[in-house]
Amino acid sequence: MVVKKRFKAFKHREDRLPVALILSLSALDFGLYFLVENPYLLGMYFYLMIIPKSQICAWNHHHQHAPTFIQPTLNRLLEFFYALHTGVTTNLWVLHHVLGHHQSFLDQTTDPSRWKRRSGKQMGELEYSLKVTATAYFRGYQIGKNHPAQQRVFLIFSALTFIAVAALVAYKPVAGLLLFVLPMIMGLFITAWATYEHHAGLNTENQFEASFNNLNRWYNLFTGNLGYHTAHHYNGGLHWSKLPKLHERIADKIPDHLIRQTWV
Repeated sequence: MVVKKRFKAFKHREDRLPVALILSLSALDFGLYFLVENPYLLGMYFYLMIIPKSQICAWNHHHQHAPTFIQPTLNRLLEFFYALHTGVTTNLWVLHHVLGHHQSFLDQTTDPSRWKRRSGKQMGELEYSLKVTATAYFRGYQIGKNHPAQQRVFLIFSALTFIAVAALVAYKPVAGLLLFVLPMIMGLFITAWATYEHHAGLNTENQFEASFNNLNRWYNLFTGNLGYHTAHHYNGGLHWSKLPKLHERIADKIPDHLIRQTWV
């Protein structure tokens, strides 16, 4: 008797709903691209979707820490749609964030997401966001020199993504710009902007005192528990659904002033 194995795509069932919602937005983007010609409607859609799409940055972040699918091909496909929303292509955050920031967030001389100027003074929020945005691909590439396998995947799939976006713009310039190019730029900026509040101003060598945490229920619902940031740095490869329990285990080590309760 031959027993057929059931096909399993997701590593964690908790990812099904977020991925379905994000891919639904991708389907909507492409639907508008092919069906709508009015630039004012497309421009209005771009502005209205800035906040909803900004939440996708957190899910792309989780995926590049712990890939969503068992099959690599499905992960590469998902990363293409993530890139169109966030401006962060395959393995960029693996290099810049996982192999860069997570290894050196306590050292502001080497952290690729550093919040200090060379003088040692703290950057302002806008300055930090613009610098991380402008240097993201370069710093990711530089870190990749020590991780050639990951760098190769980053270069190949980044090139394929940008070629696809260029083709979309060439075919329908206005729609391509408003539905893909500008959202990618805005998504990368918002990704950088969102990280400022995670560590800025915390001068310490103690990992339990180096991250702000946001325990607001709604914030964590929309960001996949990104508010449990000390726990995330304590175990970067842990799936986002397990972060609240890890936070409970280490909560006594986290100072009270690093706990926030805001949705924003």
